[in-house]
This record gives sequence, C-alpha cells and structure tokens, in this order.
Amino acid sequence: MPANNPTDDESSPLLPRPSPTLQTQTRPAESAMASSAIFWKVAAISGATAVGFGAFGAHGLKKRIADPARLASWGTAAQYQLIHSVALLMASGNPLAASLFTAGMTMFSGSIYALTLNPEKFKFLGPVTPIGGVCLIAGWLVLAFGKKGGPPKFPRF
Repeated sequence: MPANNPTDDESSPLLPRPSPTLQTQTRPAESAMASSAIFWKVAAISGATAVGFGAFGAHGLKKRIADPARLASWGTAAQYQLIHSVALLMASGNPLAASLFTAGMTMFSGSIYALTLNPEKFKFLGPVTPIGGVCLIAGWLVLAFGKKGGPPKFPRF
C-alpha cells in the first residue's frame, strides 16, 4: 500500500489551478472584436454557399425537380441567403443583429432548401420558415433602432 501523500486527498482539484498572475481576462472590446470576426467569417461562408446553392438550383436541381414552384422556392431561399449574408457582413459589429441574421438565414433558407428537396420528409420544418423570416425582419429592426455607432467597423484579420 502506497504512503499517504497529503496532496492526494479527495478535496484536491483534478486539474491544477492557474496562478492569478497567469490568468488573462478578456476585455469587452477584445470580446466584441472576436465576435465580429466570427460573424464576418460566417457571413462570407454563407455568401459563398448562397452562390453555390443558387447555381445548383439553376442548373443541377432542374434535372431532379420538375415543379417550377419548388424551383422558384429554392431560388428565393438562395436570394434571401445571399442578401442577408451581405447584411451580416455589415452587422458583424452588432452582435444582436448579427445573431438574428444568422438564425434567420439558417431557419428561413435552410428550411426552404430542405422542403424543396423532399417536402414529405421535411414537412415538420414548415413552421420554421416564418420564424426565420421574423428573425430576419428583427435583425433589420435592430439595425434601424439599435445603438447608433456610425458605419460598421470591419474586423482585422
């Protein structure tokens, strides 16, 4: 049986605690810049996928779906995603508006894409589409009536 070590009692932490002098605290400005940089990247990726989905809808989807209304829905989803990707770029310094745009694009366009591909399988997503639309509208209203900070400050990478 090993000798009892006073540091091996059950009350000692599993991981060593960092010394207070080594801890760094994130300042609000640094946190806002990190958030802004994340939304900027999300917006850029969303814009790229919107262009890709739009091209797929205009060319590849026509081979799989004959219904013009479903094809038009796909085009609407891609258009709204692209427009709101640009809005998200502009709102990347406003975390509330940026979050609403991100949620709105995901729910609005994402549900339409899924419903266009397989309406029966994804029927449960029908109510998600208008919720996403409300998020998009709310994002615009937050920009209109929220804190007025002048033109957007774009993140530096």
